[in-house]
Amino acid sequence: MYRVDLNCDLGESFGAYTIGSDQEIMKFVTSANIACGFHAGDPGVMNKTVKAALANNVAIGAHPGLPDLAGFGRRNMDISPKEAYDMVVYQVGALAAFVKAEGGRMQHVKPHGALYNMAAKSLVLSEAIAEAVYKVDPELILFGLSSSHSVSAAERIGLRTAHEVFADRTYQIDGTLTPRNQPNALITDDNQAISQVIRMVKESTVMTQQDQEIAIKADTVCIHGDGIHALEFARKIREHLLESSVAVQAIGK
Repeated sequence: MYRVDLNCDLGESFGAYTIGSDQEIMKFVTSANIACGFHAGDPGVMNKTVKAALANNVAIGAHPGLPDLAGFGRRNMDISPKEAYDMVVYQVGALAAFVKAEGGRMQHVKPHGALYNMAAKSLVLSEAIAEAVYKVDPELILFGLSSSHSVSAAERIGLRTAHEVFADRTYQIDGTLTPRNQPNALITDDNQAISQVIRMVKESTVMTQQDQEIAIKADTVCIHGDGIHALEFARKIREHLLESSVAVQAIGK
């Protein structure tokens, strides 16, 4: 039987603003990437989301991003490797404190948005992020774009890794995600997204925007919790995976 982790970016509300349906989505995913206050989230939301994950037996991960609340962490910033290291240590440490306070244990770290994509393409940034995670806790698993610098840098330093694929994003021929500001970057048809995921998990391939099939490794599948139909999609993709003889289970279990 095939096996895959189903992760979702959660805890993205902050202040007076509510984003996503975290409590409901928790019922369908196996890992939660919880925003740490830079691109989204705040201390109260972090605490609430950690408690919800533990109550639903969902594995917890830190989701550190760039300090860009207005841009939701999706705009590139010219940061040094040292700045990337410090940002990740700071945010992972903050979430780890909430997890420890509730008697839980953190499973993984997954960089967010632009930081994630920048690291996937930059050897020095990926090495800085991997070092930050390793020094905070060498038992943590680093989630990174499948077969990218993020994964290879983490493996070299001694971290356990998870090759991540995306349900609702299209791919380029080099294995990177199509930038959000380009046409057809997002897959809005649920059936198309589900078919792409099952193909990546069971056949280890994905069709690119250039109509060329490339190899891909799928340890964990990302779905986004901030879309209009996010809850319904979470339910559907889990059902289809199980119907396709794919076990849905957290990486760390």
